Formats: sequence, structure tokens, C-alpha cells
Amino acid sequence: MRVPTRVHLAILATASIVGAMLAPPAQAVPSFSRQTGMACAACHTVFPELTHFGRVFKANGYVLDNLQQVRAVSSKRQQLLSLSKTPTLSVMMQTSYSVLSKPKPDAAGGQTQNGTVEFPRQLSLFYAGRIAPHLGIFSQLTYDGKADHVSIDNTDVRFAKLLVLPHKNTLTYGLSLNNNPTVQDLWNTTPAWGYPFSHSNVAVAGTPLGPADVQIDEAFAQLAAGLTAYAFYDESLYVEFGGYRSFQPGAVAPLNSSDSTVLAGFSPYWRVAYEYDWRADSLEVGTYGEDFKVYPGGGAPLSGPTSSYLDVAGDFQFQHVGENNIYTLAGTYIHENMHAMPAGATNPSDTLAVTKLWASYYYRRMYGGQIAWFGTTGTSDGGLYGFSCPVSQSNAWCTTHALSSSATNSPDSNGLILEADYLPWLNVKLSAQYVMFNKFMGAGSNYDGYGRSASDNNVLQVMLWYAF
Repeated sequence: MRVPTRVHLAILATASIVGAMLAPPAQAVPSFSRQTGMACAACHTVFPELTHFGRVFKANGYVLDNLQQVRAVSSKRQQLLSLSKTPTLSVMMQTSYSVLSKPKPDAAGGQTQNGTVEFPRQLSLFYAGRIAPHLGIFSQLTYDGKADHVSIDNTDVRFAKLLVLPHKNTLTYGLSLNNNPTVQDLWNTTPAWGYPFSHSNVAVAGTPLGPADVQIDEAFAQLAAGLTAYAFYDESLYVEFGGYRSFQPGAVAPLNSSDSTVLAGFSPYWRVAYEYDWRADSLEVGTYGEDFKVYPGGGAPLSGPTSSYLDVAGDFQFQHVGENNIYTLAGTYIHENMHAMPAGATNPSDTLAVTKLWASYYYRRMYGGQIAWFGTTGTSDGGLYGFSCPVSQSNAWCTTHALSSSATNSPDSNGLILEADYLPWLNVKLSAQYVMFNKFMGAGSNYDGYGRSASDNNVLQVMLWYAF
């Protein structure tokens, strides 16, 4: 027999079929609160992390609402239109201040400014909610302060239906059309919505965990369009399969030999996960992955040889959502096999692996924080990770350009992340995050061959993150 919380969700699901369809809020945007009339806490522990209720809402297509509708019904009482009278729009903004342990070198021979204000770091406009019966959307338009441009960000369009099976079991099934592998996932253990939920833009190489990373970790975010089919049985077993095709905003259509990182055909994606819920707790274990075959680009024809990247991952999440105490233990491990290497690579094949483990605790969704360990390991490859200073360049120029490279040709990096958060309101977060490296690109000291240590890349970020 299911525990009361699961029974309650099943009753809500059945009732939603009569009216529209089940779904409480997903990603951390007030659009869903406006649509459903529910506070953020219904679907989030502390944004952007989802609760079980939030995951069910997302799987069911973002369509549950509590707004007045413009409706149209056929002569056979078939629902032809159900459109909210009020647009479900919202805004998110991040403002941050970041400091590196040691300033980055400057090509002129000095150091760059240390202590960077980003106002805004990111500004996003969301439309999220019902489009039509059984059809919903999460869409994001973002101004990136670092790049100084506006672009389409994470977008997930869903068609979903829910069946109540004998013995009150449920089956949700549907399709997701999205632009970022794993953005459609229900758990915060996969890359698109995974940890770290934010990081400093002044980090070396612009990444929080080191320059070397696997393809599924947002290498094709907003550079591909994917269609996946999924089924969510009894709010426990989740199975998804589909594929991605290259789409590069701003590029000539169709893509040609001047474009880089173009996928050859469809890139297959899969996801299997199982969640068990009891009382205020839930435990999920799963696997996911994608097979990427990429043309070299840069003038090479979009035919013939490709570089191959097979990413296979496992993940887990334990979550406790109590009235006062909320805590999560989670992690993911992604292993990548690389074959038919890109131009410049030394080896005919390489491997790369990324591990992330984190824990968070919050008291009454107001005070709390996170601690995480991360590590990247892989095959040494001078063509991918090394740096050779051209004779024609100055030592200062070489020092600057070797910043993300390895003197030992190794991608290995690891360290800790510490974060303290204060949420005076459910939609406002003030955080202080410190990323500290034990190893960076293969070494703890003089990793680049120009005297820089791993700890020199430690970065402190203070950020105000709010949505309305």
C-alpha cells in the first residue's frame, strides 16, 4: 500500500484529468506560481531544486493552472482551446561580485583587475505554463552580462498525458522538444539543472570545475534541438529515449563546412531512473547518456570522418523535505570515451570522467548551504590539454594563454565547493560561494609551466539571485 503522500498525489492526478491535467510548478520561476496559485515551496526545496511534487508537475507538461481561461469546445464537447487570460511571465536576475585568489595574468605583462562586479550577471525573461490542453512550455530568454547579448536559453516544450491504471497506479507519457540535453530531466543530478546551480563568470576558463569537461555537460546547450519520448510509471520508474540534431543560432541555414561542433545525424539520448518515496523522504538512482558524433568543422566538409564521444553516466539523490529541516545528498558520475579524435589530439582515443558529490541543508527554507566535492580525471593528451608557446610571442602573452592548459598534458582537476545561503523570501537568495582547487589541470603547483598553482584559481562569489 502506498504511503499517504503518494495516495494524495494519485487523487490529485485523477482530479486533474477531469479538469485539465496534473501538474504543480517546475523550474524556479514565479510563472508557475502565478499559473497554479501555489507558492514556490510546493515544488521546490530551495530553488532551483525540485521536490517530488515538482517532478510530477514537470513530467505532466506544466499544464495545471488556477487562472481564468479562454475556452472553445466542439459540438461533441471536445476541448479545442484552453488559454490563460493572463500571460504567465516572470523575470529572474542575478547580480554578483567575484574575487580570484590570485588575479589572472595580463598579456601586457601585469595582472588583470581582481574583484569583478556583474550587474546583471544574468537577466532572464520566462514564459512558462500551459499552451493548450496537454501541451505546456518552459522557455527562457536571457541577457548574459559577460557576453553582452540576448539569446534563447533553456527551452522545453512538452506534450503529456496521464492514465490511471487498475489498482490506482498511474502512467504519465509524453514528448519533450528541447534545446539542451538533460534540460528535460526531472532530477537535479543531470547537468542542465545540476550542481553547481550557479558559478562565477571570472573562474579560469569560465567553468566552475576546471577547463576539461564531457560533451553532455552543456557542450551542446542551445546548439542542438532534441525530441525525446518518455514514460513515468506510478511516479517511480522513468524511462526516456530520443535524439538531438545540430542547430546553431546565428549560423547560416543549412549548416555548412564553416560551422564547428556540428553533430553528424541524430545523437541518441537515453535516461532510466527509479524513485522510491516514503513519508518525507525520497531516493532516486538512475543512468543517462548520449552518443555524440561530431564533424570537425572549421572548413572541413560536413561529411566523412567524425569525432566520437560516448557519454555514460550514473546518478543518485536522497531528499528529505520536512516542515523545518530539508536536506539532500546527491551525486553523478559521467564517463566519456573519445575516439577518432579531433584535429590536434595526440592520441587515437582518450577517456574523461567527471564526478560531482554534494550535500545541502536548509532550516525552514531560510538558512542553509551546500558542500560539494568535484573531480575530473582523464587520459593525458598534449594536443587537447597541453600548450606550446610560439617563438614569435612574448612570455607575458604565453603566460596568459597557458592559463587553462597543463604542463603535464593532463585534464585532472579536483576540489571543494562551500556555499552559505540566506533566503529572506522564497524567491530571493543571497549566497556566498567559495570554490577551492586541490589540483588543476594535472598538478597542485606550477600546473601551467609558468608558475601558477591550483589554489590561485580559487574563487569567491557573492550573489543576489531573485525572481518575480
